[in-house]
Amino acid sequence: MEDKDEGNGVTYNDQEEEKKLGDLRDIVEKQDPACKDIDDLTLRRFLRARDLDVDKASAMLMKYLKWRQKFVPNGYISVSEITNQIAHNKMFMQGTDKEGCPVSVIIGAKHFPSKGGTDELKRFAVFALDKLCSRVPDGQEKFTIITDLQGYGYSNSDVRGYVAALSILQIIFVEDKRLLATLLEEIDESQLPEIYGGKMQLVPIQDG
Repeated sequence: MEDKDEGNGVTYNDQEEEKKLGDLRDIVEKQDPACKDIDDLTLRRFLRARDLDVDKASAMLMKYLKWRQKFVPNGYISVSEITNQIAHNKMFMQGTDKEGCPVSVIIGAKHFPSKGGTDELKRFAVFALDKLCSRVPDGQEKFTIITDLQGYGYSNSDVRGYVAALSILQIIFVEDKRLLATLLEEIDESQLPEIYGGKMQLVPIQDG
């Protein structure tokens, strides 16, 4: 049986992937015994991110774990660590797409990079991504973020944040007249925010 990763269009053979998944687990657990607590779904995401190259996947995972242990020593980011970012009221947790994966909304005009500093922005990103990933259903590997740039101006510009987003997300730009039709291809009307022609109210990310 074969499985297709929608993120990069690569088709994987289940038997081959399972073998390499086991190889990846053996390697990372030898490097850090704490890796035994990492579930197969997480390992699979790193493996697929490196096209089933076990060495590259293990290097990527260990680098991520080292960074997270340093940047998120408590294992999670609390609201008290990102008060300035929360005060912007710029990110919202919405419903789900047609595959049951979480949907979020970012209002670009409410982002002010000068408030809170780069470190707090990074903590906010970890907080938000953890929230989204915790809602991704078993068997799925994606989430959708609607970034609204209406009213976005010079005071909202953030080159570092923009570059970081491009490095980890697949970005699709949609013009206003195509917005609703494009969103409805992936998200049911009942799960869309009212501001985009749907039926849901915006829910702040910290309350989602």
